[in-house]
Order: sequence, then C-alpha cells, then structure tokens
Amino acid sequence: MDEAVGSWELAQRWADALDGVVAPTLNRSQIDEMLAALCTGLIGAARGGEDPDVARRAARMLVAANYRDPAAVSRSVPVLCTDLVEVAADGPSDPALTRIRERAISLAADFAAGFTAALRAAALAEQEATLSAVLAAAQEAETRRALSEARFEAVFDGALVGIGTVDMSGQVVNCNATMAQMLGQTPETMPGRTVADILGPHNLNFAFEQLQRMIAGESESFRTETEHLHTDGRVTAIDLSMSAVRGADGGIEFLIGVAVDVTERKQLADRLWHDANHDALTGLPNRPHLFNRLDAAEPPIGVCYLDLDGFKEINDLWGHAIGDRVLEVVADRLRHVVGPADALAARIGGDEFLVLVEKCSGEPQLAQLAEQLMAALTEPLEVDGHVLAVGVSIGTAFFAELPSAVDELVHVADAAMYRNKNDARRDPAR
Repeated sequence: MDEAVGSWELAQRWADALDGVVAPTLNRSQIDEMLAALCTGLIGAARGGEDPDVARRAARMLVAANYRDPAAVSRSVPVLCTDLVEVAADGPSDPALTRIRERAISLAADFAAGFTAALRAAALAEQEATLSAVLAAAQEAETRRALSEARFEAVFDGALVGIGTVDMSGQVVNCNATMAQMLGQTPETMPGRTVADILGPHNLNFAFEQLQRMIAGESESFRTETEHLHTDGRVTAIDLSMSAVRGADGGIEFLIGVAVDVTERKQLADRLWHDANHDALTGLPNRPHLFNRLDAAEPPIGVCYLDLDGFKEINDLWGHAIGDRVLEVVADRLRHVVGPADALAARIGGDEFLVLVEKCSGEPQLAQLAEQLMAALTEPLEVDGHVLAVGVSIGTAFFAELPSAVDELVHVADAAMYRNKNDARRDPAR
C-alpha cells in the first residue's frame, strides 16, 4: 500500500477510535492531520525503520491535545496492534508479517509507557505552577499583607491540590480541605498538632525525614512521591512538594507544602505496565517481559522451552474459543508447578511457553522440573464439557553464566525441544 495513502487511512481509523473520549483542543480536520503525520512514522517503525521514540512521541502529542483519559490508551492499543499491522504489511502472505506484528506490539507498549509519562509530566507542570503561585502570594503577604492575604486565602481555600503550612517547631499552622482529606483528617482537627502525631507511626517515612531536615534548617525544599496509610487500610499515593518561606530578615518563618493525590495516576501506570508486559489471554509474562527479566537474571540460569503437541488439531476440531480455554488451563498449571520461587513462566508464542529458573543448581534440577511440567500438562483437561488431552515437548538448557546475547538462551532450549520432538516421532514409545 502507498505510504501516504496508508498513513491517512490509519489516521482515519485512529481518529474514529478516539472519537468521544474527551473534548480535544483540536477540531477533527486538525486531529486527522496530526495523526497522519504520526502514522507515517509508526508505519516506518513497524516496517523496521530506525525511530525509537516514535510511539512515545505520539503519546506525548495526544496528551498535549488534551487526550488525558485512560480510554485513549485502551482505544489506541488495538489500532497499533491490529490496524497498524494491516497497513504496514503487504497482505497476509507478506513474509515480514510476523516481524511487523512483533514491532507493532512493542510500539503499543512504548505508546502506553509514553502516555503515562506524558500524563505525569503534565500533572507535575500544573503542580509547579500552583506551588509558584502559592509561594508568591505567601511571600507578598509579608510586605503587602492586606491585599495579598485575601489573594492567598482564595488560592489556599479554593485549590484542588492540598496546601498546608508548618511552623519551625513541626506543628501544623493551617491546611485546606484538600490536604486534610488526603491525610484522613479535617481542616479543623489538624492545626496545633505535630506532623508526627497527624501521620501516625506507620507513615513516618522518607517524606517525614525530609521535613525534619527542613525544620532543622538543613535543606530549603524537597519533592517526593509518598504513600499514606489510612486507618481503614486505604493507601493514598501523594506527590508532595515542601518549601521554606523566609521573612524580610532572611530567616525561615514557616514551611509550606503542596500535595497532589496521584493514586489514580499511579494505578493507571501500574495497569498499563502490567498490560504491556503480560499476555492478554493467559495473564503470563510476555516475550518483552521475559527478555527484560533475562537481562537482569541471576546466574546460573536454566530454561525449559515448551511446545504443545496437538494444539492445532484442537483449534481445527473444536474452534479457537476452546483452544483459548486450553491455553488458559495450561497457563494455570504452569503457575502451579513453577510457584513463586526464583522462576518465571512466560508465554512467548501461540502455543509456546518458557520457564526461566534463576540460581539454577544444574541439569538435574532442570530435568526434575521438566518431568513435573510434563506430568502436569499432559494430564487430561476438561473444557466446556469436552475432555481433551494435549501433548508437550520440552527442551532444557543450562548456563553457568549469562551469555552475551540473552536470546541465545531461548535458541538453545528451542533446539533441544525440537530434538526431543523429533526423537519422540522416531520412537513413539518414548
């Protein structure tokens, strides 16, 4: 497909998918033009081009255009994983189709990560602007008290971010309703109490230590992201900035803090990370997650490469819905065998799985694990009233040290698996 035509067609599909998510700052014509420019780069990247930042750049531009709802990500990922592949590939028989699909998945993961980072940057910019306005109003109060106090109180009481002041003895002077709500208090119950008393022993963490340093005159300001444990067990994630306010003589008169509740943003980031690093069907870690884990794995390393036998026949005979349920049962059995120890079970292809064992003791441990996996996966399984059986071929590989190229681990185990599969075909009694 002609690249310009393909970019425009993909942009139209993307714009349709995003329709109704938010009220963007651009009209439809401008959105189409922006997305078409982005799609040109994405198509090039899917075909193997060298532009590592294209997906993250696309995410930043969408956030800048006011697409800040999580639905913008959930609607964009299918476009990148499906429509992009259709446009970038030269039909279903394109020999590069598999690589294009893998690149599209990586682009979708980069887009999700970039969207989260862009949202955080936008929130921090707004927080900085609020803090600057509050500090300016507070400092002006020392010289033009009558006018600036009214301005400060308006900012203080009406702000959607939490604002509070602390004197140099560590006692709260005042706070607005937003700050009190974040800490599970009311504006009336906080003034006059120490910060330590309000937070409670469970929340005397790094942020409290930094506050103590400011009270002692050892620092002027700090910013950190902290968690606050409420009495009912809820946890609020807070982005906190503290600054010292000095009087006309240069001495610190009080400390002012601005806090933003970032709980939803953090939950979104965690969800996007999980979705980008786990297989949507089975919930197992996916290939990118596996390779990231391999990069930091603690040797010696052992791997078991698993390939289901007869799975294609199940799909052909019973349909893909039954086939998907089989894969889910296989994944559950893998989790049960592997457990929470220094091991990781991942789905790396259609019916291919890999188990990574860190700090592996040697070939005997891998052989025992392979036997356990074989016994668990070949046990008959019942899916929607059908009793089915699948076979499995397993190849193992042991490395005392991590190889220079981590995919060598997978290739060696893959080769061992195919040797076992061929040996089984020559000797059915095996």
